Amino acid sequence: MKRIVRIVAWTMVWSGGMTLGLVGYQLFVTDLINQSVQAEARGDLVEELEFRRQELAAPVAVEDAPSTTVATNQIEPVAYHPEDVDEEGVPIAELRIPDISLDAILFEGVSPSTLRNGPGHMPWTPVPGQPGNAVISGHRTTYGAPFYDLDLLEPGDEIEVHTAIGTHVYTVRERVIVLPTDVWVTDPRPGAWLTLTTCHPKLSARERLIVFAELTAGPNMEYIEFLSTQIAGA
Repeated sequence: MKRIVRIVAWTMVWSGGMTLGLVGYQLFVTDLINQSVQAEARGDLVEELEFRRQELAAPVAVEDAPSTTVATNQIEPVAYHPEDVDEEGVPIAELRIPDISLDAILFEGVSPSTLRNGPGHMPWTPVPGQPGNAVISGHRTTYGAPFYDLDLLEPGDEIEVHTAIGTHVYTVRERVIVLPTDVWVTDPRPGAWLTLTTCHPKLSARERLIVFAELTAGPNMEYIEFLSTQIAGA
C-alpha cells in the first residue's frame, strides 16, 4: 500500500513539474524565440519594402475625382496608391502603437506558424492603407505577446502602419469584446479601417478583444475622402 502511495505521489510531482515546465516554456521561452524572429524580420522587411516599391505601379489617377488646385493653378486629379500582398509568412509592414509601446513587424497571413512570428494580416482583407477593413490578429500572451496591452487603447489613440507605399496613421474609434463566432468584425467597411483582434481575457480564448481604428492620414487619405463623398452623394 505504501508503495502505491509513493508511486501516486511521485506521479503527481512529475506531472506537476511537467505542467510548470510547459507553462514556463509557453510564457517565457516562446518570448525569447520571438525576439530573435522579430529582429531578423526587421532586417528582412527593409529589403522586402524596397523590392515591393519597385514592383508597385505608379499611383493611379482617378479621373472622376474632384480636382485639386495647386500653387501654379494647374489642376491635379486625386491619386490612388494601390498595394496588395499574396505570399503567406512574409514581413509586409511595421506596426507601431506608441501608447502601449508596441513596435512589431507585421506578417502576411494568420496561420498558427505565422502568428508565432508576430501579428498577422488576414489575407482576405485589404492591406493597411487601402480602402476597406484591414484586419490584423496577434497573440495576447506567448510568442512576444504583441497585443498584451491592447485593452489599454482608448478612442483618440493613434496606430501607425508603415508599408511599401508609406506610413498610414489610424485613430482608435472603439474597443469592444465579442465572441469568437462574431466574425462580422472582419466585414468590409466604407472608408479605410484597421481592425485589431486578440484573445480575451489574458490567458484565455473565451472571447475576443477588438479595436477599431479609422484612417486619418496617409498616402491614400485624399482618395479615401473622395470615396466617402461619392458614397454620400449616391
